[in-house]
Amino acid sequence: MDIALLATFLSPFLPHLVKLGGKAAEAVTEAISEKFGEAAWAKAQKIWQRLSPKIEAKEDMKVATTQAVAKPDSQARQALFQEELEVLLNENPELADAIAKIMQEDAPDGTPGTQIIQTVTGNKNQTIGQVFGGTVVGNVEGDVRI
Repeated sequence: MDIALLATFLSPFLPHLVKLGGKAAEAVTEAISEKFGEAAWAKAQKIWQRLSPKIEAKEDMKVATTQAVAKPDSQARQALFQEELEVLLNENPELADAIAKIMQEDAPDGTPGTQIIQTVTGNKNQTIGQVFGGTVVGNVEGDVRI
């Protein structure tokens, strides 16, 4: 599994996932779906359902997640989150397999291939959108040309 891809995918959702704790109110879920896209939000929630019990049980992962949420613009905190996520998934291969399957849902042919990840950042270095595989996550304003 590509841990960097997983961490990059989860990063914009982390504040919402942590805050909602899996018990999201319908209105909040709807707002997040509009912001990030329904399919991406649903995938993030499925992954978080699997991950959150393991995160809560592992203090280093819990701290890394809390710090990544507190300063989402910090590359160091995002790197720590990714590092701890890798440790957690290496310790739990069945969890890694389950998350890999979720990540592959809706992928062309369901097979992994070359992944191109593009992260769009704003003027304050915040992530405002991501493109990976055939999925766009975030707000898109203005013209998009390919």
